[in-house]
Amino acid sequence: MKQRIRMPLALLAALLTFASLLIPMIALLATISTPLPTHHRPDLTMESRSPQALQRSPAREHTGGNNLVYGGGPVMAGTSHIYAIFWEPSGNVSPRYNSLITRYFRDVGSSPLYRLVRQYTQTDGGYPAGSALAGSWVDRRPYPANPLLDSAIQDEVTRAQQMNGWHSSMRTMFFVFTERNEDICTDSTHTQCASNQYCAYHSAFGSNTIYAAVPYIASFACTPYAGPNGDDADKTITGISHEQLEAATDPLGNAWVDSDGDEVADKCAQDFGQIDAQGANVVWNSEPYLVQEEWDNHTGTCRLNPGVQSLEKHLVKTSELR
Repeated sequence: MKQRIRMPLALLAALLTFASLLIPMIALLATISTPLPTHHRPDLTMESRSPQALQRSPAREHTGGNNLVYGGGPVMAGTSHIYAIFWEPSGNVSPRYNSLITRYFRDVGSSPLYRLVRQYTQTDGGYPAGSALAGSWVDRRPYPANPLLDSAIQDEVTRAQQMNGWHSSMRTMFFVFTERNEDICTDSTHTQCASNQYCAYHSAFGSNTIYAAVPYIASFACTPYAGPNGDDADKTITGISHEQLEAATDPLGNAWVDSDGDEVADKCAQDFGQIDAQGANVVWNSEPYLVQEEWDNHTGTCRLNPGVQSLEKHLVKTSELR
């Protein structure tokens, strides 16, 4: 009788020992940040953004097949509401950084660039009609680390919602901006970071929290172009335009992509068309910007608006911008 009892007790002791070893391993794995889904992989790789690759004719056009194909998922239909979160513990940004970014968000929603993506509809016929700046917030909370992981960016979005009463929907998007020299990585091994792999990215968590992580792009080798406003915000705005229009047409990764998985801005990465003497390629509401071109399925080219190709040089003269 005692012998029968000893065997189960020995087995139980072994199981308890195994569990004591397994639990710390599970806890460790839980702390490791996994990469973003492939359909939200970071944009603008080092190869495409290197200065050598960018020193090419600004009139270069991608032409031919491989248009974007609809995958059946939602777009950001109607007017999307944009929230700008400036996570700046020490305020280490250029003088007009925040104000130029919020100005861009006020101007882009009714721009020709945004009208270009209206062609990318969802099942019920809804399409990205435009966007509006719904709110902005400066957070002075210290960074938990450098580099930041994507999990910290998601936490910051949640914190901003709680502090300001903001809510998620398929018509809202949260942009998290960081200050100078703060790196952002999507993996715990720090191989997918702003410092070595991309300029910015967009993604989603939960069922409908759409967001973008946008580091201080002037701190990293993302673009050689200075932009028209004489401020580091010009470089960041080029990244914003890339991520905003991608999120509008493919917010959850199951809407508009091509056969290679590229989204509307990936296909035109670092294509700006003709840049004028001031450093702008568009003027909206009398304000100059340097923004990336987007893919037009109708013509199979990269464009700044639905009616005029960048090759045609329909730009406001530099003298008219002053």
